[in-house]
Amino acid sequence: MDEPPESLRSPQADLRRWRMSDLDALERAIRESLDHLVPWMPWAADPGRRQTAAFLTEAQQKWETGREFGYAITADAEVIGSCSLMRRIGAGGLEIGYWLHPARTGRGLVTMAVETLVGAGFRLDGTDRIEIHHDAANHASGAVARRAGFTEIERVPAPEGPLTPGESGIDVIWRMTADQWRTRTAQSAAARPAS
Repeated sequence: MDEPPESLRSPQADLRRWRMSDLDALERAIRESLDHLVPWMPWAADPGRRQTAAFLTEAQQKWETGREFGYAITADAEVIGSCSLMRRIGAGGLEIGYWLHPARTGRGLVTMAVETLVGAGFRLDGTDRIEIHHDAANHASGAVARRAGFTEIERVPAPEGPLTPGESGIDVIWRMTADQWRTRTAQSAAARPAS
């Protein structure tokens, strides 16, 4: 498979490919999440309808070229966040990025979204590893990576230094290999009660 499905289901939230008709819902989710996003996301410092529309246009282009597969995280038909599989860490690798509306945090929704993306990512031809990169000061992102079964592999100075007010300038890199994912998937299946 050379691209993931356009929609993915998880127990409490669904992921679906971004579309231009999401402009109002995404703009609202960003506006309501600014205090939560500005410390970690450089783009959140200058939000607006034009920037949101540009993001959605770019998301379509990146999907078509296979560089990035961006999804709206939805619950009860409401856009509550964003997540992506990105081809920017070299051959065989995908990076996952994510954010969630602060009113929806603490429920495991991002962890479920990440686990769902991991499954879709490893079903793509040639994927041998998936990574999560975040600033060391962003403990919530690290907790998601840990809960989703990733292994911290290194901490390195961010090449561009801190870009947002919350960042320390140290990047934490977490990784899951295809072998780790297969083992984790098999263990999960074995732990489920027989029906």
